[in-house]
Amino acid sequence: MNVFEYSIIINITLQNNIFSGLFVGQNLLTLKEVDSTNNFLKNLLSNSKPVPEGTVIMAETQFAGRGQQNNKWHAEPGKNLTFSLLLQPHFLDVADQFDLNRAVSMGVYDALFSLLGNGLKIKWPNDIYYADRKLGGMLIENLLQGSRIKNSIIGIGLNINQENFPDDAAGATSVKQILQRDYQLNDILADICNNIEAWYLKLKAGKTDLIRHTYISRLYWFNEEKRFKAAGREFTGTVTGVKDNGLLIVKHNDTEITYNLKEIEFLNKQT
Repeated sequence: MNVFEYSIIINITLQNNIFSGLFVGQNLLTLKEVDSTNNFLKNLLSNSKPVPEGTVIMAETQFAGRGQQNNKWHAEPGKNLTFSLLLQPHFLDVADQFDLNRAVSMGVYDALFSLLGNGLKIKWPNDIYYADRKLGGMLIENLLQGSRIKNSIIGIGLNINQENFPDDAAGATSVKQILQRDYQLNDILADICNNIEAWYLKLKAGKTDLIRHTYISRLYWFNEEKRFKAAGREFTGTVTGVKDNGLLIVKHNDTEITYNLKEIEFLNKQT
């Protein structure tokens, strides 16, 4: 399928658009199968034809879906949300790129909170958890231009109607497992896009303090004494915050230590 054919599919989708926001989701392309929606969106961007901000690529099946650090994402075809979103935060300095991570995470959180309530948390840096089980995650790939972000490709995977998971995903859960009913994927997708847009516009308006404080208030294990593993050693510590640049702060023996992605493991019962 060539790029011209892609544009035709986008136009057909727009005729039945269910998205009420200003721009996120107004261009929606659905695919039967793709290796990765992030890769697909990157390929679209490499073409000379501009791709509008807010474009969403959704796939029924991803056969090479990725999480953070190239972890595989397991999704049963047709039962979950696997999609990528294009944002163009030219206003955001590279040093502040974790604020985009915060804003997107909270958009997903807000969309799911109306269904799941207080059991929902954001596990640093951007996984979505219910109780001690993983409901979904994100992979944000920023394409830079100088000290600014030219394009952000935001891949999101959420377990919605899947009931069974492989052994290596024993810590996973789904909305259906929690609430015992099926949900319309497009309805949840529309809510997610609308809420991401709302937080993104707050970020664009410079409401950084609100974004950072709200993110912390929704953080998994925040101010709770829990078990962690770092540098091959297990220890008891407490998540006390997240630095502006996104590093996790954990207090252990009255000392606060910062950790980057993959430098620390949360030892919950499901992992």
